[in-house]
Amino acid sequence: MTVNPETMDPCRVGEKIVLEVAYDGTPYAGWQLQPGQPTVQGVLIDALAQIHDTAPDSLRVTGAGRTDAGVHALGQVASYTSATPRSFAAVSRGLEALLPESIRVLAAGSGPEAFHPRRDALLKRYIYRIVHGRPLLPFEAPWRWHIRAPLDVGAMAAAARALAGRHDFAAFAAAGRPTRSTTRTLHRLDAARVGAGDVRIVAEADGFLYKMVRNLVGLLVDIGLGRRPVDDARDVLAGRDRGASAPTAPARGLCLKRVVYPVPIAAQLLGVGHGPLPRS
Repeated sequence: MTVNPETMDPCRVGEKIVLEVAYDGTPYAGWQLQPGQPTVQGVLIDALAQIHDTAPDSLRVTGAGRTDAGVHALGQVASYTSATPRSFAAVSRGLEALLPESIRVLAAGSGPEAFHPRRDALLKRYIYRIVHGRPLLPFEAPWRWHIRAPLDVGAMAAAARALAGRHDFAAFAAAGRPTRSTTRTLHRLDAARVGAGDVRIVAEADGFLYKMVRNLVGLLVDIGLGRRPVDDARDVLAGRDRGASAPTAPARGLCLKRVVYPVPIAAQLLGVGHGPLPRS
């Protein structure tokens, strides 16, 4: 784990601690706490409660993205308020020892008191990975959607371009999580070959609706399989009808890659937050 050298002194009671977290979402019912279900947030809270010698109910760990069951992360950002003074080195060692192999904290630092990982985020990048037209290797299974038929990646890329921009994405919002608005700015959506039989879909937006990325991927795959024409992407978007779109893509192919914050906020996160994204 990376611990910023400026944060080696003990964190104060009430100090905002910021973590960058990676996890394999396979064994979890998502990020968010759910009664009787294993969640990433719950496991983190239990570990931090031991480190800070406090009750789990007294700790509130907030994440930038509320990933669904089976969805992975390589760059989730989370924060909590320190309950007892502990050095960042002690927090790092404790998390390394207490967390299961499926969850790792990559970096730890302090943040501004008012920092909120989700509300302050400028945009998030998700990556969805597909294997098609070849056997799925055993170690790929938890992290890829396997489609036996070959995909027309060119058609998928053309449809993705038609969906990028600021739109009402009601057709790609699953029920179950109320929202005041279904309008989002999809800064980037592209589909590309990244090897023989491998497709990578990248989605970047200022925010995503519930299961929005997986629903977008489901439509792109239908187009790639020739089940629908490329022009259907615009028609589905304009129709705002979830029932007219495609089935939701499986969770296992999706990964929260990175969370980006405005430069003034990222500069205060002492190595944990990210500024502007590279294109790769």
